[in-house]
Amino acid sequence: MFLIALVFSTIYGITIGVPAILPAENEVMTHNFPFVTRLEWGARTPIQKSSLPIPVPYVVIHHSYTPPACYESAQCENAMRCMQDLHMDCRGWWDIGYNFAVGSEGVAYEGRGWDIQGAHSLYFNSISIGICLIGDWTNSLPPTEQIKAAKSLIAQGVELGFIRPDYKLIGHRQIRKTECPGATLYQNLKTWDHYASFPASPKDLLHVEELPENVKSLLRKNTTLLEK
Repeated sequence: MFLIALVFSTIYGITIGVPAILPAENEVMTHNFPFVTRLEWGARTPIQKSSLPIPVPYVVIHHSYTPPACYESAQCENAMRCMQDLHMDCRGWWDIGYNFAVGSEGVAYEGRGWDIQGAHSLYFNSISIGICLIGDWTNSLPPTEQIKAAKSLIAQGVELGFIRPDYKLIGHRQIRKTECPGATLYQNLKTWDHYASFPASPKDLLHVEELPENVKSLLRKNTTLLEK
């Protein structure tokens, strides 16, 4: 069973003295929804890792655009490998960018996981969990099973102490100049629990309370970054 502990060293990126819910020794984390680990989908070893301070105040929703939607395990596992190859080999990132991804068959896939900082939302990487709904959701809505799995994943993150109970849910387009997570999915996102309309665009970033001061300082010095 899960144990509530006061952590006195760096575990899961938790700072000293912060209460956390941790798996008991030798216990594998369980899920109340279909879940595939990195090992199971054949992930490559990350080049490097950076701990994510938790619990995070934001959840950022993405779509992959490409690869397209996947409806079978083998297809979705291949999509995960393709995204990791793209992110590492073409973009020069340390690993697949997302913390998690979800397939149209309703299965959640482990990306960087709960405690490792992602590379999905630029300035928000250090204060958010990034979840990608595999597919292009510009003109169509993801299947019910896919949306349900994404919501279950978020709920588990809150339950385990990785996401703040008062978290804010946003679409990628609210903090970057992008169409992601697709127009149709984004409209649906507005009906999800914890959806936050602010920030509404990159221009609002200087007024995001949770954004680190060093990031705000960079943006003040080069305001053109707010247009990207």
